[in-house]
Amino acid sequence: MLDWQAVYATRASRMKASEIRELLKLLDQPDIISFAGGIPDPALFPKEAFRAAYTDVLTGSTANAALQYSVSEGYLPLREWLVEQMGAIGIACRPENIMIVSGSQQGLDYLGKLFLSPGDTALVTRPTYLGALQAFNAYEPNYDQLAINGNRTPQSYADNAASNGGRAKFAYVTADFGNPSGETMTLAERERLLDLATELDMPVLEDGAYQSLRYDGEAIPPILALDLARNGGEIDATRTIYSGSFSKTLAPGLRTGWLCASEAVISKLVLMKQAADLHSSTINQMAIHHVATHGFAAQVEKIRVAYRERRDLLLSALARHMPAGVEWTKPEGGMFIWVTLPESIDSAALLAEAVKTVRIAFVPGQAFHADGTGANTLRLSFSCASAQGIEEGMLRLGNLIRKTLGT
Repeated sequence: MLDWQAVYATRASRMKASEIRELLKLLDQPDIISFAGGIPDPALFPKEAFRAAYTDVLTGSTANAALQYSVSEGYLPLREWLVEQMGAIGIACRPENIMIVSGSQQGLDYLGKLFLSPGDTALVTRPTYLGALQAFNAYEPNYDQLAINGNRTPQSYADNAASNGGRAKFAYVTADFGNPSGETMTLAERERLLDLATELDMPVLEDGAYQSLRYDGEAIPPILALDLARNGGEIDATRTIYSGSFSKTLAPGLRTGWLCASEAVISKLVLMKQAADLHSSTINQMAIHHVATHGFAAQVEKIRVAYRERRDLLLSALARHMPAGVEWTKPEGGMFIWVTLPESIDSAALLAEAVKTVRIAFVPGQAFHADGTGANTLRLSFSCASAQGIEEGMLRLGNLIRKTLGT
């Protein structure tokens, strides 16, 4: 028998199963109250709109094109619609600055492939999105903690990267309602990040997956919008690459996202797309365009109302049921609340006990830390939770934490 381990590329050793994907299997167990999966509520999908969209696409003049090969950049009418949407949030661009990808996760993979050589350093927050770490890991980088509060010098990042045999290649952030923390970067933090990127002469990768899901507070310009303002409104002079997704607003199953950047970067990414899968599903892009054109704003408002209520219920339940010493974030949007436990508690062990004895699930926080820290943290998702499940789940979790602490 072939020794497969001996012939795998070195990067294969860095490919690890997602704890979140494994936890999603618990959703099939009806007695589990789950706060684990960071997934949208399927009851809120615009199913009828998509049914009409696919019917229209396959019975109209676009039927042949919908089932045919297409250009790697993506369906032009969808990119033109995205130009309007990006402009509405302060990002003036052209269709040539946008490429459609098979979910923003594919975009992260392409960006890792484009920028990272083995030994280079990616700057990431602590915690950060687990899917980004999985995408970047294949390209064998090192990681350094990005301190968005500005208490580190640019030279310290450069020196750390050089000591590991590479250079700081990019900073990756989710500026709005980040996964997993739910936190939002302030305007000052965004400006400081651009200053740092300029000093280190590196790109900023801005993950905008949750940008539309603001429930309260004042909207803050995306980092790419601030970058544009610094460069006279010319996107081809910017260093920020914005990734967006329809997964959290319309439907994740269609695997449709986009990247927005200078044309020089997009042209390189198009070559990667050609080599990887030629293009994203044409029929899905057409359906997304149809649904977005006929009701994107209404769909976003519908999910905002639902998720805002669930966030408020979860924050209220945490306040009632968590013992002293437990802290949590209070996000203005998104799908997540980040919980910090007393240092004596390991959240992975707590999860095992929670599933076994009180039948609740969450995501342990250590997986979101590139350096392996964060054992006393966990992520709660409220997007698919019911009012009854939130109240009962936090009651059970609070009692289990008290038992673990011996109080």
